[in-house]
Amino acid sequence: MGQSGAYGGMQELMEAMEQRGWAQMAGWASAVDSLGLRQECEAACDRGDFRRAGVGKGVGLEVRDEIRQDHVLWLEAGDDSEQQGKFLASLELLRLALNRHFFLGLFGFDGHFAIYPVGAFYKAHLDRPTGTSDRLVTAILYLNEDWQPGDGGELKLWTTAGDRDGAFVLIEPRLGTLVCFLAENHWHEVMPTKKVRRSITGWFSQAAR
Repeated sequence: MGQSGAYGGMQELMEAMEQRGWAQMAGWASAVDSLGLRQECEAACDRGDFRRAGVGKGVGLEVRDEIRQDHVLWLEAGDDSEQQGKFLASLELLRLALNRHFFLGLFGFDGHFAIYPVGAFYKAHLDRPTGTSDRLVTAILYLNEDWQPGDGGELKLWTTAGDRDGAFVLIEPRLGTLVCFLAENHWHEVMPTKKVRRSITGWFSQAAR
């Protein structure tokens, strides 16, 4: 899985998605690929390319420190590096597998690098805007080397569809780990981090109707 610069484990991921609506896969991306993406993330941050993330959409978009405190850089088509291109190609294979397995009609992927400074968090939320065909499936790849218990920054994912008061898992944002879940079903939040936390977060959507 994820060895020699490859992305893998597709069947295992599909089985987990079918059984519970979410999947966690350590080593989905190799250390080489993950560190390459992390280096690009850091270089872009050093250039000042990142912006504070907001909540809402369009003219209603606003920065709300009490809700989320991350900084993001959106991936733009045509601007991707060789490393990003390889990653996006792997996501295309994931999109096709999800469509074959679940008949979701996923059409495209939008995503961004995300950096959480020390102490940053993102309160509990759902990813899919109500009444839209956007963001059916969330996919997150973590880019954090040597993450240890106690470093914080876990993804708290409620495991029962639509329920934010019941059972949940805490997923450490370890290098090369992929998390995938149905965006309209699973409440989730990013716990306060004690180290700088990096990821690529994105969503598969259906074609606009």
